[in-house]
This record gives sequence, C-alpha cells and structure tokens, in this order.
Amino acid sequence: MVPVLVFDIETIPDVAGLRNLNDLPAELSDDEVAELAFQQRRAQNGTDFLPHYLHRIVTISCAFRSDAGFKVFSLSAPELDEAAIIQRFFDGLERLTPTLVSWNGGGFDLPVLHYRGLMQGVTAPRYWDQGEGDFNDSREFKWNNYVSRYHSRHTDLMDLLALYQPRASAPLDAMAKLMGFPGKVGMAGNLVWPAWQAGEHAKIRDYCETDVVNTYLVYNRFRLMRGDLTREQADQEEILVRNSLKELAGSHWGEFLAEWPERTPLL
Repeated sequence: MVPVLVFDIETIPDVAGLRNLNDLPAELSDDEVAELAFQQRRAQNGTDFLPHYLHRIVTISCAFRSDAGFKVFSLSAPELDEAAIIQRFFDGLERLTPTLVSWNGGGFDLPVLHYRGLMQGVTAPRYWDQGEGDFNDSREFKWNNYVSRYHSRHTDLMDLLALYQPRASAPLDAMAKLMGFPGKVGMAGNLVWPAWQAGEHAKIRDYCETDVVNTYLVYNRFRLMRGDLTREQADQEEILVRNSLKELAGSHWGEFLAEWPERTPLL
C-alpha cells in the first residue's frame, strides 16, 4: 500500500520574531510581547490570530499507516528545536513519499511549515518536486505533487470536502463527533500558548496526537465514500486503529478511547 501520513502542527507566537520586527525593549516579558501582538491584530482585523510566518512550530504530530500497521508519533519541543522538528518532518517525506493528509493543512499547517522552514534553512527537495527533480519518479510529480492545490498527494480533507469554498468548511472537532469519533480531547487550540507558558509541553503534544487520529478516522470514512475501501475494509481499519491505541502509553489515549464507544459495523 502507499503509506499515509496524517499530520498536524501546534504553534505558539514567535516572540523572538515579534521583538525583532517591532524593536521591543528587552524588559518586556514573552507574555507581554505576545499580548501586544494580539492587541495589534485585534485592532487591525478583529482577531488575535497572528500572520502565518509569526507562528513558531513546537509540535508536529503524525498518524502513520503503512503495511507495517498504524502508529502515532510526534516531533516536539523542547526536546527538539524548531529547525530539527521541521527538517525531520520533511526528511520523512523524502524517505517514505507518503500520501499526506490534513485538515486545513493547505490553509494553515503547510504555509507555516513553508515560512518557518525557509527561516530555519530547512531542505525539502522531495516535497517541492513538481516534475523537475532528480528522483526516479519525478516525472509523476508533474501531475500529482504535494504543493499543487488540486492534486491528491496532499489531501486537505477540509478543503476538498468543502469543494474549496471557505464558507462551506467545517471544523474537525464537529465532523469527528458527528461521525461517532471522539473529537478534541483535553484542550483546544486557543489554549496552546497558555499551556506552553505553564510548561505543559506534553499536554500540547498529546492534544496534537489525538487530532491526527481524529483526522485519520475521518479520512478512512472518506475513502469509503470515495470507493477506495469496502465497508468491511473500513470497519477493519477502525478496529486496527482502536487496537493500536490500546497498546500506546499515555493517559490521553485512555481518554480518547473512553470517548469512542464500540459500535456496530458499517455493514
């Protein structure tokens, strides 16, 4: 099978970048620098969501499905710095050439990875290959690559299901819950910065990991709808995910499974 890599990132304000761009005094705390940036954004457009290039990546979580089974892993700070997190992610694409799957990856995760990778001096020739690369199958990438919007080598489920209409997009949490999956467990995206300030780095990682499992489960159902899987195969895939999670350490998986009751097969 072609391996599938579902990914999600978690970010915090790039405080060092904000200090640099705004020439802020050193005596301001990180919290004060971030709050000043939030206030400026709210004054500009009514939201405190920072520009993509000012999001510092602290976690990339992945759900990986291959012939070897299903696994979940993360590349995270503070164990890794941002450059290492991004480089290892793109190194994995180079080595495995999986189908990338995301929820709003085209609107947020990938643009952030592009900007932050550029700043950090990351190399990613396989990811950027659009048919002119030196890989044996580079010609195939002219017609199906990671960066062209309507290609499937990266499947942004939110974008695709909405037929690329922003007004039709749906949140992952709602869709997962409506399909019988747990949805968000433990925290929400707006709590990542406070959690980071409180030193709750593992909590951020755990939250990100449950998000990629939700996304994989939704993707599995999408593959059923698209005709890639039979109903029996879709059911077996859910069983594989459930059994794989039971073997993983971490209290977040116990919470996740508790919110995912056993159900009758789709058959």
